[in-house]
Amino acid sequence: MPINAEGPRRAAGPVKAVVWDVDDTLFDYASADLAGMRAHLAAEDLLARYDSADRALALWKEVTDRHWARFGAGEVEYYAQRRDRVREFLGAALDDAEADAWFGRYLGHYEAAWALFPDTVPTLDALAGDYRHAVLSNSALSVQEYKLSTLGVRDRFETVLCAADLGVAKPAPEAFRAVCEALALAPGEIAYVGDEPDIDARGARDAGLLGIWLDRNGGRGDGPSGVHRITSLTELPALLRSDTRFGAPSTFG
Repeated sequence: MPINAEGPRRAAGPVKAVVWDVDDTLFDYASADLAGMRAHLAAEDLLARYDSADRALALWKEVTDRHWARFGAGEVEYYAQRRDRVREFLGAALDDAEADAWFGRYLGHYEAAWALFPDTVPTLDALAGDYRHAVLSNSALSVQEYKLSTLGVRDRFETVLCAADLGVAKPAPEAFRAVCEALALAPGEIAYVGDEPDIDARGARDAGLLGIWLDRNGGRGDGPSGVHRITSLTELPALLRSDTRFGAPSTFG
């Protein structure tokens, strides 16, 4: 099946740039969020309110996923979804300042657990001489600039674009077009790498980019047609340089 068989056909030609998602692609968000919230709930003496720590953490994830989806759909702005997550999780009618303060205390624990995935820097090193690099994230620019700088990789990327500042989120094609314009490249000259099969890989495919789904844990099915699936970033250099990258999608792992 040709790449982009279900979306605009990607024009054949060499990939000149790799655009990256950040959370759970380059940065281990899930582990940091879990460790950060566990420490935060203990510090706030809130664990006794729940059947178990695991139940409290599962509830936080459910609430986060629900309100993050609202933000992605354009129903609420970035910082408002944070406050709504806190209010729903606590079951309390906090005002904005109170919700911001609670979330801010959580951030201290969360940031203490920040780490890149082990394959992130080696892959960026392997690709550095051959491709330009940028970030497109469904977050806020101030958040991701700070995160990438703290983790020591901000200088790897020419530009960082984020949904909260663009006014449009992935998988909308306008988000992907914005990064194409920022790099002054055609969609067919860009590969997009992200951990979400639909928001990231299919969205990129539909916008005419080379969509690459990073399925780190496996077991999530084949994913959308017309995109590439990898299970580690270490597979990416070979995929980008392979002779078949403009033909049938390859599945590694």
